[in-house]
Order: sequence, then structure tokens, then C-alpha cells
Amino acid sequence: MNLHNGLLFWPSTYTDDVQYPILEENITCDVLIVGGGMSGALCAYTLGKETDLDVVVIDRRKPGYGSSSANTGLLQFSSDKMLHELIEQKGEQDAVYFYQLCQNALENLKKIAQNLSEDPEFREQKSLYYASTAEDVQKLIREYEALKKFDFPVEYLEPQEISSRFPFSKPAALVTSGDADVNPYKFVHTMLKDAEAAGVKIFEETPLMRKTKTVHGFTCESENGTIQARHIIFATGYENDFLAQQLGADLNRSYAIATEPLPSLKTWYKEWMIWETKRPYLYMRTTKDGRIIAGGLDEDQAEAPLNDGLIEERGERIRQKIMEHFPDLSPVISHSWCATFGESHDGLPYIGEHPNRLGEYYCLGFGGNGTVYSMLGAEMIKDLITKGFHPASRLFTIARAVSL
Repeated sequence: MNLHNGLLFWPSTYTDDVQYPILEENITCDVLIVGGGMSGALCAYTLGKETDLDVVVIDRRKPGYGSSSANTGLLQFSSDKMLHELIEQKGEQDAVYFYQLCQNALENLKKIAQNLSEDPEFREQKSLYYASTAEDVQKLIREYEALKKFDFPVEYLEPQEISSRFPFSKPAALVTSGDADVNPYKFVHTMLKDAEAAGVKIFEETPLMRKTKTVHGFTCESENGTIQARHIIFATGYENDFLAQQLGADLNRSYAIATEPLPSLKTWYKEWMIWETKRPYLYMRTTKDGRIIAGGLDEDQAEAPLNDGLIEERGERIRQKIMEHFPDLSPVISHSWCATFGESHDGLPYIGEHPNRLGEYYCLGFGGNGTVYSMLGAEMIKDLITKGFHPASRLFTIARAVSL
């Protein structure tokens, strides 16, 4: 499946990625991680740095070249599913706990970024979440009350408070603190490089062809070698559409652009990240070198289109949306692309051990907050492997899937 098409921006920002060997022997390890994207890199880095386990990563292509290279790098503790909506769906205790876990995951992402051997362009940011229409104001008020009640860092802005900061006004907005943006491509590659330095073995162009359960773990066969592993973590993202169907997830596609660097972003208040209540929503952020990254126009189709003209037309529509918000800017598109993304049936990621196959774990950050969910998953699976327990397991168990 084509996970993305078009001209990607992030690979142009980092050319120091490592070439890893292809597996051509039979090896053993404690933990095999299948997938070298954001989820796999976070699992590899966390296990490599925080445990004495012997860890191996395999990727069917070059690590970091799948969905991670199309990631737009917005990191927020808020979910696409608002807290007050999640409270109605899951109950107050579980919904608040989930949001707190996302907050903690953001802090862990920050710590990793600060300790990497290269700067992944991680910047702490605030997010402006505005009401797209007057009808959505009540929804934002309910969300503000829920976030405030449980001490999440949030402010409520009236229309005049928005227009005093930005060259546009909206019926209402929330401002959340503690969010961030990052160069996701550089983040993945630097984590893998540092994980390898910590002893993790990484193999590219090494697809998992066959997996067999054994008394002591798993026998995993690739094209030119076999791996005996006590534990296996599937961090395959949106690569496996059959797995997504089994889990009851929806695979869709979204469009994004990066602009050329702009001479000034002074009308963009403190370069806050911006998103909206409308679904599908527009989202916008800036970069360290003064570009704008924006995306949206989600479509209910899994595979990214091969038609460059369609991608360019969607990119131009996104550019026009930017100019509606910032009429003083004249952004020029440098890159436009389309990418597959997945959403679970209930808005929560799939993380944890398979209920019928002990030692088989999943770190699938399905949802609009994939990197945050993947960080949460890496920490959870580390505890499940080393301690046999994590209190959040029941929230994200794949046993809640439609079909296993």
C-alpha cells in the first residue's frame, strides 16, 4: 500500500540518516520490534536506554521512510475526541486518566528530545483550538469547563481576544499549554541512531515473512535470516491494512503542504499551533526556519493517490485556507503530499499484549495524536515486558477490537 505520495518536506531537512544492514544471518534477542517508524523508534530508544534487554528492530523498507516521513509534527495532549466527549463515552475516571497519560507522554517526548545526540527541532508550544462556527461555541465551553475542572492548562478566549492577537477572529477559542512541535523525521532517525549506540541492532529492508509461536517465544523468519525472540512488538503503523481491519480501525488519507520560508511571521501570535472544531479540520504550525506546515481535507480512502495534479490541487486549497487566516502573508508552496492515517473505532490507540498470544505486543498510535500515543505505548510496553503490568492496559487493550 502507498502510505504517502507527492513531494515530502521532512526528508529534505535531514540527510544524515544511517544506512543499516540487511539481516543475513540467524540471531536471537529478548525483544524484536517490527517497524522502524515513530512507534518503533520510541520503543527501541526506550527499551535500549532504560533496560538491559537485547533489542532488535527490523523494517521492511528503510527505517523512518514510511508514515513518519509524512508526519506533520504537531504534539498535543488534547485528542481529536474532546475530553468532555470522552467522559460521556468512557466515564470521568478513564477519560481524565487518558488525558493525563497524554500529558505525561508529552513530557517524556520532551526529555528524549533534550537528551538526543542531535537537536530534533523540538519546540514547546501553545495551541489555539477555535470554534469554526457559532454553533460550536457551546462545545468549546463544555470542553473548557472539563479541562479546567481537572487542572489541565487551558484558557478561554472571546472573539475580541482572538482578533487582538491574530489577523482573524473566530466565535471562541481554547488555548492549551504544554504542547510542542518537532521535526518528526529527524526525531525518528536520531532516536534510532542513539538506540543503536546503546546496543539496539537495526536491520533495514528486512520484512517479517513468517512468525511462529514457540515454547520460549517466537521464531520470526525474514528473506535471508531468522530471529528467535522472547517478545515481539508490532509497531507497524498504518502499513498493515488487514491488521487495521481486524482491529476495527478506519484508514483514511489527508493532505499537507510546506511553504517556502517567509520573511516574517510577526502577525502569527507567538507561532501558536492552530486547529479547529470542524471535521475534517484544518491545522497549521510553523517551523524553525519560518515555514508554514498545514494540512487537512481528509478523505475516506486509505491509499494516497498517485495523481500529482490532485495532490497539488488539494495543496493549493490548503494554501488558500492559510491566506484566509493570514491575509498579509503570501505563502509559496514548496512541498505538497498526501498520506494515509488511521483512526480507531473509539478514538483511543491500540497498545498492549495480545490476549491470546502471550509475549506479542502492539504499539499502534491510531489517531490524530499518533506520536504522543506512540510515546505512551513505548512506556507501557516497557513496563509490561519488565514488570508484567501497567495500570493503563485495560484502556488500550486490543481485546476491545472488533475482530482478533
